[in-house]
Amino acid sequence: MFGLASRVLTVSELTNRIRSALERSFECVWITGEISNLRIPASGHHYFTLKDASSQIRAVLFRGAAQGIPFALQDGLEVVAYGRVTVYEPRGDYQLVLESLEPKGIGALQLAFEQLKAKLTQEGLFDAARKRPLPCFPQTVGIVTSLSGAAIRDVLTVMHRRWPGIRVVVHPVPVQGDGAAAEIVDAIRTMNALDELDVLIVARGGGSVEDLWCFNKEPVVRAIANSQVPIVSAIGHEIDVTLSDFAADYRAPTPSAAAEVVVPRADEFRRRVSDYRDRMVQAVRLTVQRMREQVWHSQRMLPDPLVWLGHFGQRIDELDLRLRRAIRDEHGMKHRQCREWQTRLYLARPYSQLHRARTVVHDRHHRLREIMVARLAGARSRTDVGLARLQTASPLAMLRRGYSRVETLPDHRLVRKAAEVNVGDLVQAYLGQGHLICAVREAVSDA
Repeated sequence: MFGLASRVLTVSELTNRIRSALERSFECVWITGEISNLRIPASGHHYFTLKDASSQIRAVLFRGAAQGIPFALQDGLEVVAYGRVTVYEPRGDYQLVLESLEPKGIGALQLAFEQLKAKLTQEGLFDAARKRPLPCFPQTVGIVTSLSGAAIRDVLTVMHRRWPGIRVVVHPVPVQGDGAAAEIVDAIRTMNALDELDVLIVARGGGSVEDLWCFNKEPVVRAIANSQVPIVSAIGHEIDVTLSDFAADYRAPTPSAAAEVVVPRADEFRRRVSDYRDRMVQAVRLTVQRMREQVWHSQRMLPDPLVWLGHFGQRIDELDLRLRRAIRDEHGMKHRQCREWQTRLYLARPYSQLHRARTVVHDRHHRLREIMVARLAGARSRTDVGLARLQTASPLAMLRRGYSRVETLPDHRLVRKAAEVNVGDLVQAYLGQGHLICAVREAVSDA
């Protein structure tokens, strides 16, 4: 078998021949596709993948060529590229070395991302005013993530290292694929139903745009924005951005960073106090040492060393007293700060806020009843005055004062002047009580 071959090739020689064959066959090509997994390291080169519905190919745009492009590359951007096909020999991967790019349009996922982002921004879901501060000393932390990924291990490790014994409630969910968004929404609602939860972390490790897409879906974003519990978004790496990051109260660049933001270090306070104490003790020691040196150098100049030593001893006692007072004052101040933090934590509890809200509602209800009673009394008074005026102007009131109303019979025409009736006509006179039917014997008109 070995005799049939002209020679045995090394891997490098075979790769080099393949590269030469590809470069001869595809010297320059035009290709269209969608950019994905874009990386731009400190060198300024652009590394990404061009893909369509069924295939993908690696591509590189070196720094010199990238400087001539007037627009910024981004994942999901559909482009028309010009370059040559070659092989990256250290890995044996074939790739495109591009010389120029022209935008063709925005990819489907990226376009959906921008459209939904614009819609939710207009609704105010991403406003900074909606963001709530995270609790300083959470007692119970909730986590919504996958149990199979590295994110949960990183978060738990950091939490228990910073604050041993902290209570953690984990709700496992899938973080990519079909159905992941619905389960994430259900998990957020379930965790909100837990009264003892102080803060909630929604976490996932890094991945492609497609892997992280469930965190760009509208139900997930709205569930995060409507959460009653403050939410920290820790999705992907620092360069990964999802709509859930905009809706959350705080965005952490990584799951580990989220744990560091949420959970303070239990030993930090003790270490700071210890550091202050050590620094004060060291300062006193240095002061005493300097004084001793001054005493030693001044012994020959002093007429009575015992007197001077007594003065220095008194000074040392004063410094020791001041040190003790300073330590006591510092301890008292830290104790007051701890009590103040405890009071703030107690007032920030939902039960305290609910009690204050009920007190406000009760006071406003009492004020509303008083206002309504006063307005009803005023309305009754005005009604009584109006009725009195109506009764005064009523025709029946005039009849009761001795006046009468006369009408002809049988047509009941009102008689205003004597000339309107003839002798012998029948008239009807209405009195304050009852009426009279009379015959006209004489009609006399006033001059």
